[in-house]
Amino acid sequence: MGGKNAIIVDESADLDQAVVGVVQSAFGYSGQKCSACSRVVVLSTIHDAFLERLVEATKSLNVGTSDDPSVQMSSVIDATARDRILEYIEQGKQQSELALETPIPEGGYYIPPTIFAGVQPDHTIAQEEIFGPVLAVIKTDSFDGALEIANGTDYALTGGLYSRTPSHIDQASREFEVGNLYINRNITGAIVARQPFGGFKLSGVGSKAGGPDYLLQFLDPRVVTENIQRQGFAPIEGNE
Repeated sequence: MGGKNAIIVDESADLDQAVVGVVQSAFGYSGQKCSACSRVVVLSTIHDAFLERLVEATKSLNVGTSDDPSVQMSSVIDATARDRILEYIEQGKQQSELALETPIPEGGYYIPPTIFAGVQPDHTIAQEEIFGPVLAVIKTDSFDGALEIANGTDYALTGGLYSRTPSHIDQASREFEVGNLYINRNITGAIVARQPFGGFKLSGVGSKAGGPDYLLQFLDPRVVTENIQRQGFAPIEGNE
């Protein structure tokens, strides 16, 4: 399941909650989850305050070996993934503003938690799946605009909203084009049976894993059609 998942943060959001949720969603598992947040769409009235706090919170992440209990983010899976992600980071530097690129240990397949600001919705890092700890921050002036940006990719897997405005929550529930929408919480870690998981567009065919209908997807549907209008009569031997 591919993903280019967005979290919208509106002007009524609890920024303490939103910052923690975005950091967890973007940089947990080194961003190597199809459900990870790779875009955060922020209303302009709170953009600067949110970005400043997001950068400072991300700076606090310890990067290192996964067997160290003090580490929050470890390496990516292999050298191929590392090199591909670094190429996207270089593209991001050419198109937008590098807001954060933290130091990383030497050796290994480490990628720094990376945040770009001033990203436009059509930039490469805002459209293509990176599958690594790279986050694009996109500013918008309206909630309708935020939804349009969030929906403006070829993917539709997970999405999130931080808001304390009931009308925005209701609108996102109806119009946010994702298979799994999370409101006022992080967007990774779907629980089996509670949040059946799956998306549409390039993120799947709309079916869900972890739900009551999951086993039906392993069956082979068959259709049998019979014309019951009989022409003549074929007697059965012994039943004349």
